[in-house]
Amino acid sequence: MTQAGHAVAPGQAGTPDSSRRAGIWLLAAGTASLLVVLALYAADLVYHLPGMTQMRDLAVYRAGGLITRHVTPPYNPYAYAALYTWHGPNAVSFTYSPFAAVVFAAGSLLPWTALRWAMTLASLGALALSLWLTFGALGYSHRRVRAGATLLVTAAALLTEPVQENLAVGQINVLLMLLIVVDLLLPRQHWWNGIGIGVAAGIKLIPLIFIPYLPLAGRIRQAATAAGTFVATIALGYLILPHDSQKYWRDGLFLKANRIVFLGTRGNQSLRGIVTRFAGTVASGSAPWLALAAVVVIVGLLTAATLCRAGHPVPGMLACALTGLLVSPLSWDHHWVWVALGIALAGHLAVRAHGWARAAWWAVAALLLLVFGAWPQFWDRTQGLTPAGWIWYGPTQYFAYGDNPAYREYHWNGLQTVAGNSFVLAGLLALAGLTIAAIRLREPAVRSFGRAPQRVREALHRP
Repeated sequence: MTQAGHAVAPGQAGTPDSSRRAGIWLLAAGTASLLVVLALYAADLVYHLPGMTQMRDLAVYRAGGLITRHVTPPYNPYAYAALYTWHGPNAVSFTYSPFAAVVFAAGSLLPWTALRWAMTLASLGALALSLWLTFGALGYSHRRVRAGATLLVTAAALLTEPVQENLAVGQINVLLMLLIVVDLLLPRQHWWNGIGIGVAAGIKLIPLIFIPYLPLAGRIRQAATAAGTFVATIALGYLILPHDSQKYWRDGLFLKANRIVFLGTRGNQSLRGIVTRFAGTVASGSAPWLALAAVVVIVGLLTAATLCRAGHPVPGMLACALTGLLVSPLSWDHHWVWVALGIALAGHLAVRAHGWARAAWWAVAALLLLVFGAWPQFWDRTQGLTPAGWIWYGPTQYFAYGDNPAYREYHWNGLQTVAGNSFVLAGLLALAGLTIAAIRLREPAVRSFGRAPQRVREALHRP
């Protein structure tokens, strides 16, 4: 405990010797935890080997890159089928921007086995590095303490469905998250800060939410860099793939999220998904979604900017990411990898708090793991690819509802409705909590939410 009465993380305060000992123990615990979780994940991977080794989304990236290099246009379904490397009932087509196709063209130069290993290792490294930068922004400068905390939360994140889905299907979301984290959480600003956000938005549109966040947070130059980079990705797409860029941008293909999948599918963990499931049709859910999304965008961006201006960049960044996930027309479960940083923030606040507040923050971290956990589907070998989690419950009965009664999502009972919308509900609760914190911290002089007292900050900077 400090003189101010605040509990601090092990190894952050006290004598250098006590800090060193605590750091060693935390690093050992983090290393052991990560090794155990990796072993369990590897065992599960072997058990579900036929499905999980397909990495179908990575196959989509590779196919898009091959088409860009050898065939045009990438949105031609016949050309796409000719080079598609994964076939089956869940086959999907290339839906990303022309700039993304150009980026994936570089990855397609690797052999398929090498590409799978590269994506898996890069994703694991990006997850750990994102957490390392997050803990740095939270004030953890003692190397062993910071490394131990990073490894512990990396282990916890590997137990969540969004992270496991990214690894299983070869998704790029963890890498895009790292681009944003590097831009926002580096200790010093550089001329190139903003490029990562622009590139991430050029590949997937959800990170666009960070561009209006930056000027609201007082980062005008970074906002200009991010916006300029995003425009440059569009220009590069037009330069290399002019026909496809015209179809994607000018003809509005990027606005037609329903072309990808039924927007009410259980996998769509966004406000558009939940509204569609309640409305019964995509069309009748459009107006309510637009109204709700407008409110969430305004509240979310103001919350994020307020937290950042008050000196709390991590919760500000998470509020902005949450806003993007909620208002996007389509947010797959694997888009929610930001939960890893949410667990890190909750754990940090738990360690710093005392009494009931500490117990409450640990409960928040545990609840995040519970809701986003990758719960096996009864360890059924036939389930193959998907780790399942809370979002899958087969309906108990059918009745005439919705524009297409064959969709299971229109027939969920009460428990299934809660479970099937769990990511969205948890996201709304988290954003509400961050909004309350922003209201309380709206005065820049109040700094206690994510920062340690002066004595702790001095201890953190000891070698």
